[in-house]
Order: sequence, then structure tokens, then C-alpha cells
Amino acid sequence: MSTPEAEVMQPSTPAGPMIRTLMGIAMLSGFLVVLTYQLTKPIIAENQRRAIEAAVFTVIPGAVARRDFVISDGELNPVTADKPSNGILVYAGYDSEGGLKGVAAKAAAQGYADLIHILYGYDPACECIRGVKVLKLAETPGLGDKIITDANFVANFEALDARLSGDGQALANEIVTVKHGSKQNPWEIDAISGATISSKAVGKALNQSAKRLLPDLVPQLDRLLQEDNTVDLTEVTDE
Repeated sequence: MSTPEAEVMQPSTPAGPMIRTLMGIAMLSGFLVVLTYQLTKPIIAENQRRAIEAAVFTVIPGAVARRDFVISDGELNPVTADKPSNGILVYAGYDSEGGLKGVAAKAAAQGYADLIHILYGYDPACECIRGVKVLKLAETPGLGDKIITDANFVANFEALDARLSGDGQALANEIVTVKHGSKQNPWEIDAISGATISSKAVGKALNQSAKRLLPDLVPQLDRLLQEDNTVDLTEVTDE
């Protein structure tokens, strides 16, 4: 039977060894996190590359190859390994003969739960957006995620008007999302009933991106066709 004096005399655990043990565990955990990141980084990058390439061919009908460009300070240049891609990254899509079919770019806007990230394709022949592919979203299953599955909503992007104004400095008409069933103009997006916030997020993302990108891109489209930008299908087509 213990006594108060015996309890007082019980040796305490030394703090030093405990602290050293905890520091060792923390250092080992940190090392393992860094190691895992370094080992998986190339795999993640390759998966992202393949996902973007598949999305490009989805939003640019008829494209079978792509080349990446960057717009920085209003100037369009090819992306190269020795040149950083600081600016707006765009993906030019080409047919099997090297003809330009369209240009794809990323856009994002706040949805109901989080940012909705999309890739959209611009067709210079019709001055319109030909397709939209959702890259990332966290919307409510069965509601917000209808922007992926709803056929009527997807049909909004078969030829969504994205013409520039006469001076080429802005969109001729803002891209807007309207109440379900009230679409009257080719630059309007017919919202999904019950998923209005997600629908509006897509419209906002497209409008903001197109307003920023197209005034710089459209005047330089011929640069995508120059001889030094000729597409080598064996290099850029995903096997």
C-alpha cells in the first residue's frame, strides 16, 4: 500500500530523452514527407500533362495534336524547356495536316463549395467557345456536378459567342449565365435548374478569362501558323 512519502519519492521520467525522441520522430516524418513528394512529383506532373492533353482534344473538336504557348506582356511565344512559362498559358490544337483548329485556356471562378476549374476551347473561325471541360470541382453531388453531366448545359458551349468589340479591346458582349429557360442570345449560358451557383461560376470564369485573353490572343493568331511553329505530330500527339 503506497504512502504519500513513497509517491513523492518515485523517480520522474527525464525530459531530455523524451524531447530528443520527439525531435527524432518529427525529423523522420519530415524526411519521409519530402521524400514522398519528390518521388511522386514526376508521376503527378505526367498525370496532369495527360489530363490536360486529353481535355485539349475534347474542347477543340478535330484537334489531334497540340503545342503550348504563353502570353506575357501582350506577346505570344512558344513554351520551351529553357524559357519559363510566366503569363497566360494557352494550348493550340492542330488537325492531322497541321491546320489550326482552335486554342484552349484554363479559367476558374468560385462555385458553391470551392473554385471550379475549367478548360475551354476558342475557335477563331467562328469567334466562339466550342467546348468546356471541368478540370476540378467540389460541388454538391447530384446538383452542382450537373455542369459535367447535364447535356443541355453542355450544349451551351457548342458555339458560345466570344466575338471582340470593334476596337478589339473587349468582348462585344459579356458572357453571362441567365435563368434556366430564358436564354435568347448566343453569348448567354442557360443555367441548370437547382445548380444556379455552379452554372454562374462557369459563366463568370469564361467571361473573365476571355476578356483578359482574347484581346491579346486574336491579333497574334497568325503566329500560331508561322513556319517555325509547324507542328510535329510525332512529338505532341499522345500515344
